[in-house]
Amino acid sequence: MRRERAVQLLLIPLAYLCSLGLQAQVQTLIPDVVPGAKLAVVQQITVHGTSLEGNLEGDAVDRPVIVYLPPSYTTDKKRHYPVVYALHGYSIGAEQWSKEIHVPQTIEGAFAQGAQEMIVVLPDSKTVHNGSMYSSSMTTGDFERFIAKDVVAYIDAHYRTIPYRTSRGLVGHSMGGYGATRIGMKHADVFGSLYIMSPCCLSPRKTGPATTELEKAMQNMKTPADSASLSFGIRAQLASAAAWSPDPKNPPLYLDLPVKDGVPQPDVIAKWAANAPLAFADQYIGNLRRYKGISMDVGDKDGLKVDATKLHEIFDLYGLQNSFEIYQGTHTSAVADRFQNHVMPFFSKNLCFKACSDH
Repeated sequence: MRRERAVQLLLIPLAYLCSLGLQAQVQTLIPDVVPGAKLAVVQQITVHGTSLEGNLEGDAVDRPVIVYLPPSYTTDKKRHYPVVYALHGYSIGAEQWSKEIHVPQTIEGAFAQGAQEMIVVLPDSKTVHNGSMYSSSMTTGDFERFIAKDVVAYIDAHYRTIPYRTSRGLVGHSMGGYGATRIGMKHADVFGSLYIMSPCCLSPRKTGPATTELEKAMQNMKTPADSASLSFGIRAQLASAAAWSPDPKNPPLYLDLPVKDGVPQPDVIAKWAANAPLAFADQYIGNLRRYKGISMDVGDKDGLKVDATKLHEIFDLYGLQNSFEIYQGTHTSAVADRFQNHVMPFFSKNLCFKACSDH
């Protein structure tokens, strides 16, 4: 009975993960086109991820990245711009993320309504199991460093940026909100302002789908790519395990699960907990103090608001300057509106647009 109860407790978060997958397909509300908005320039590029080389599950090392250049970029050849890096959620890539936040329309709308012009970059971090968790793992590759180092270095080398941390912003939604939280805490030397949207995965989690289903699926898998035919929930578990409990001695998936033969695995569960921002936030308060602006929002009908509130309370506990809003909406319903009318104005206010430094 104790074993059954333990496994049942591990299953509870999975249902919520699945609900996020369903919500991810919901159409978001599109802000009205702003009259007189000037067109941004959209570029589809590829960035080589040195940090991803040699990853064990065979994820692509050359990654698609979408770059949005402000309307004045092609005419004002001497002007340099701040850059905002926007991270997508689980089960989607940069292309679908661009549709959910309705860029470039929302970027153009923000500029037309008074936001200062900046470059916006959407890197793709979708993996063989549908998401990197923006973490550092031999199995997936070091996506944390890919974002903070490889992509930033490429953009600075190929575009007219203002190459200082005070002129770089980081934002993400859902898994991307987790990524913005994690990368933001660890890489305050790279970014100067931080916006966190509906972050997932903040709490130390004990999670796992029905072990018989997952273990049977794993027995039939010959390569990581075989997970494409599995359910959303199982793929989410595999993505989490690949990111947080990699095992280079356990082919073909090179990961360890938090439940084995129906028994919770304390060592693996501890590794997952070590990757939870609510567990490690206290270690990075000094880094967080370096940010000129920190903002977070979440919908009132989004179950993630509980942990988001806890993260905000940690920020307040240490006296960090931050803003936090629970708005009317679900996990995905308002992301386009939030991006145009909250995220972009936030960075317009908090990034450095001229005479910048790294301090």
